[in-house]
Amino acid sequence: MVAPSDTAPPDNDVLWARSLHYSHWGSPRTKSGGEAPALVGVSVGVRQGEILALTGPRGSGKTTLLRCLSGQLRPEGEVWFNSVPVHTMGAAARERLRRDRFGWIGPEPQLLPELKIWENAALPLLLAGAPHRAARNAACEWLDRLDIGGFARKRPASLTRAECQRVALARALVNEPAVIFADEPTAPLHRAERALLLRALTTAARSHEVTVLLATDDEATVAVADRRLALLDGRLAGAAAASSPAHDTPEGQAACSLSA
Repeated sequence: MVAPSDTAPPDNDVLWARSLHYSHWGSPRTKSGGEAPALVGVSVGVRQGEILALTGPRGSGKTTLLRCLSGQLRPEGEVWFNSVPVHTMGAAARERLRRDRFGWIGPEPQLLPELKIWENAALPLLLAGAPHRAARNAACEWLDRLDIGGFARKRPASLTRAECQRVALARALVNEPAVIFADEPTAPLHRAERALLLRALTTAARSHEVTVLLATDDEATVAVADRRLALLDGRLAGAAAASSPAHDTPEGQAACSLSA
């Protein structure tokens, strides 16, 4: 249990964390296979609707930080979502939070091969007990916005890697999350496909006021963010504003469609 803090999270921060510490056990990074620090005293605040890039070399702690902020891991320190203390929640409550308020997209689409595309996209809603028709309609709406609605009744094996990654993005957006955690989502894609996915992600975020935490070591990907935080050996290395369109640019207000 974390002791109550003297400072409450700022009202305009949808996510706020203080002094996060986390170690991996049995890590090959240590000679004895013992404790390997992954985060060391990291504090961060993220505003509603902000796109924040987390940068740093492999092993710097980017994925661990995303997993701590999203409630997948329970670090030492404080994590707050909309002024609610995630760090005091039990496992079941954190799972509900991830299902209902957060979206996640990683470098691998991780689609279920036996399910149709719309079923993969609708999975968070179906698991939450949403009516079948409503879940299908919501999933197909996002698939249409991402220009892959024509694949709704197909299965993942018939899609390209880039198309499957767009399905994963639809799945992350289908429950209208407050925050999307994007862990190297463009890493396996070619340059043109990477640009398409980034455009889809950022346009959806701008038009629906979704906060995005984007872990990447690619400078072209960083350029779409409002701000960057650099990690090095589990510590915050610095912060700098990233070159990006303002929230009120025409692109930021455009409908979420790759063909727009």
